[in-house]
Amino acid sequence: MKKPAITGVKIDELIASRWSPRAFDPDFLIDDEIIKALFEAARWAPSCYGDQPWKYILFNKQDATAFSAALNCLSVGNQDWAMDASILILVCANKNFNHNGEPNRFHQYDTGAASENICLQASSMNLSAHQMGGFDIQKAKELAEIPDEFEILSFIAVGSVLDQSKMNQSQKEREVAVRNRKPLEEVYNINTWKK
Repeated sequence: MKKPAITGVKIDELIASRWSPRAFDPDFLIDDEIIKALFEAARWAPSCYGDQPWKYILFNKQDATAFSAALNCLSVGNQDWAMDASILILVCANKNFNHNGEPNRFHQYDTGAASENICLQASSMNLSAHQMGGFDIQKAKELAEIPDEFEILSFIAVGSVLDQSKMNQSQKEREVAVRNRKPLEEVYNINTWKK
């Protein structure tokens, strides 16, 4: 299913085609080469000092026990649809620079850039990714044994969008709804905050 952004000016097709579905094909499994490509894309994201503060924990549906445990960290609303994704990725960021141990105030910003690379790489491979903030941080920390110097930022569900002919009515209504964004003129100003 394609759902390109309707833009005011032309943008790259890869960016326009990226969206966050909530109806994944429960039978689709991602192979190791695709997984490696997703993380390779993250690896090449820009970061302050080239420090790469991100660390990802992969939960693959093919390991049903671990995948179920990760799914259990999500809010009920997210569990309802994320259970059909092929993989779940826990997104973590080192709060300190690797090269000197000092606080890295860019750790979230840089990890967000790397995570968007995962989403764009998924789109380039005819897959979809959906980033989530609705989850229990403490459960995720305990499950994946995340050290204290890392901040847990999100989960990303990745998979293949469910064919529209297989969607139930609720999924169809949600997935085919028009994508909305602020008007372009509200996104930026020139030279000052004020208009």
